[in-house]
Amino acid sequence: MGFRIIKTAAATLLAVLLASAAQISGAQSAGLLAILGVETTRKRSLRTITARFLASLVGLLVGCTLFALLGFHYPVLALFVLLGFPLIVKSGYKEGNVTSSVSVFRIFGQGNLHLHTLYQQVLLLIIGLGSAGLVNLIYMPGTGGLISGIRKEVDGYFSIIFRQMAHTLRDPGYVWDGQELIGVSATIQRGLTAANREMENHVIHPDEAWNVYFYMRKEQFESIQNMMQLLSQVYQHLPHGDMVADLFDQLSEDVLAESYTGRTEKLLEGVENEFSQMDLPQTREEFEVRSAILQLCRELALYLKIAKRHKVPVQVKADKQLFRMGRRDS
Repeated sequence: MGFRIIKTAAATLLAVLLASAAQISGAQSAGLLAILGVETTRKRSLRTITARFLASLVGLLVGCTLFALLGFHYPVLALFVLLGFPLIVKSGYKEGNVTSSVSVFRIFGQGNLHLHTLYQQVLLLIIGLGSAGLVNLIYMPGTGGLISGIRKEVDGYFSIIFRQMAHTLRDPGYVWDGQELIGVSATIQRGLTAANREMENHVIHPDEAWNVYFYMRKEQFESIQNMMQLLSQVYQHLPHGDMVADLFDQLSEDVLAESYTGRTEKLLEGVENEFSQMDLPQTREEFEVRSAILQLCRELALYLKIAKRHKVPVQVKADKQLFRMGRRDS
């Protein structure tokens, strides 16, 4: 049983009880409106409830006009659908077609356009949709643990990918099936979805930290795909490959850290300096392989630049912690 079903049941019960306490005939309609108003996030709930309420007012206006002109006949209901639904959609409240139909059909069932009847329909809308909104605002299940788990899964995939890349550089004949590349792509997308849902549950001060993280990983994954293309051009074992393999071994550990360590970046600078002092290639094959390895280093530098931009460096993080401790002590 999903949590949304439990929320829907609670909102339905609350709406029916409130409508009954207000002595509104057909109080069950408030429960139906509550069912239509329950959503997965707080922000989406507020948007949906607002749209459904305004759409119902537009629908009531159209329906009452038709009933006043043509009377309470079944063909008028079909005419309401033909005229009312497009008008509601053009008004920007397409989610409210069903909700507006509930109100208009209740007016049709009453068979009159008395102010008391209209007042009851508006009150039912407020009670039904309000109950759904109240239940949504009171509690939404936290997704912090879920998102944290997805992050660890993504970091684990990246770590394995970098180890496999290091293995390939040391042994160009090594065959890797690349399943982690498929898995990490789906996991990043799952993380983005969960992060967006978490942000929509914070109405006033949404935290974008998780969105920033998964967008960073998405951007880095594109860089990894470029690295894989360059890696496929390394068909010969060279000492240069061993040196870059050490970089990826280090990166496979650094990627698991929450902060940017900078260790791989320093090693990369040393490797590039050493490359510049080595003799030029003697054969075409060596030139091609060394060129691919050098481009691989350039792409690795872009990857690290993305991490450095979005991940908090270790020293900065330590300084922030010391600053907080100083404020507590003062």
